[in-house]
Amino acid sequence: MRLALLPAILATLATPAPAGSVSFAKGWQEQRLSLFNSNDYRFGSSLGMVSKDSVSIAWTRVAPQDWTSSRASWSWTVDQSVPPTDLSRKGGDDRNISLYFVFVPERIAPSLGKAGIRNLLGNKDVRIIQYAWGGKHGRGQVIRSPYGPAGQGVTIPLRQAGTGAHHESVDLAADYARAFGGERGALIGLAVSGDSDDTDSVIRAAIGNLELR
Repeated sequence: MRLALLPAILATLATPAPAGSVSFAKGWQEQRLSLFNSNDYRFGSSLGMVSKDSVSIAWTRVAPQDWTSSRASWSWTVDQSVPPTDLSRKGGDDRNISLYFVFVPERIAPSLGKAGIRNLLGNKDVRIIQYAWGGKHGRGQVIRSPYGPAGQGVTIPLRQAGTGAHHESVDLAADYARAFGGERGALIGLAVSGDSDDTDSVIRAAIGNLELR
């Protein structure tokens, strides 16, 4: 895709890949959510994104050897931000950048390992944790998603709307228990999105150094 995005930021995030790291160079696909607009993504050692009054998702499958991951860490940068929003409000929940973790029960993971993101989002057994940079909420708050089947997804804000660069580390197992109860299933998918269509704004962001363990 055509994109001229934050070369200095991408250079900062483009560190050698350690063991257990997730590649942004291959295996990612964009899922459009609108016929009329979508984000621009740049895939490589990091994932760069520009969102101009648009929304879409870039997603990838997780290798079977990483389905049991219980923690994750990554670095992300926002150079241009949407304004603060209410992330619980459908149609008014713009956010700079989100990283999604898609879980399913271990017993059905093999049958869904090659499913597309639309099929996963429509499956009642799927659970999704979305870590977000955006909104105006407190860090770590569990916000029920206003989209999809009830109880399927949550948003956990890590940074309020604004610019900067940060490193994150999350406990997937603990956050899953807080959000849904019980033990997490198999982590079979990851996704990255930016959402600027409700506020008619522009996002310039990047994410890299994503590790599962």
